[in-house]
Amino acid sequence: KQWDVITIGNLSRNRYWGESDDKGVRSTLCTTTLITGDGFRILVDPSLADAAQMKHELDRRTGVKPRDVTAVFITHEHPDHYEGIAHFPDARWLAAPAVAEILNKSGKLPRVLEGCADQLFDAVEVIPTPGHTHAHHSLVFDCAGLRIVVAGDSAITQDFFRDRSGYRNAVDFELSTRTIDKLAAMADIIIPGHDNFFLADYVG
Repeated sequence: KQWDVITIGNLSRNRYWGESDDKGVRSTLCTTTLITGDGFRILVDPSLADAAQMKHELDRRTGVKPRDVTAVFITHEHPDHYEGIAHFPDARWLAAPAVAEILNKSGKLPRVLEGCADQLFDAVEVIPTPGHTHAHHSLVFDCAGLRIVVAGDSAITQDFFRDRSGYRNAVDFELSTRTIDKLAAMADIIIPGHDNFFLADYVG
């Protein structure tokens, strides 16, 4: 029915702003998105470690309370993408099977993630988007006649997407480029991992 960006992420260092890849200049924040449909609310990549702040941003952007979130989905295994997951104890905790396996073995979460492949709630497609990490997965859904991709760090910001470039910590830069090409061919709107959403064909 709708989607809302809860937090607009940023990078610790951004080469497009003239910053070196060698040293961080700010704290990292990932983009968090809420997808709402018939019988579900999926929060993707909860970004805020502080419970009160996470609750405030969710309410400020949507009026939704943490207890109203049906499921939390984690795109990949980097910690900034699951900082706030513990604030949603009533939700299902989901990830693609490969991501769930990595994080469950790590012992970094207070409970296990469920591995989910193909679709969530018969409405949101789970697709492999490797390059940033090998296990990375994104979500795809249709809303108001548009195809939306919640890309996580497979498309880290609009600048990196436009240049078909992976971020400095990508495990495979050639694969990152192929994944971005794949997303550009399928999406109308990209919700990236560390930026605001943008039109997939925007080149300005």
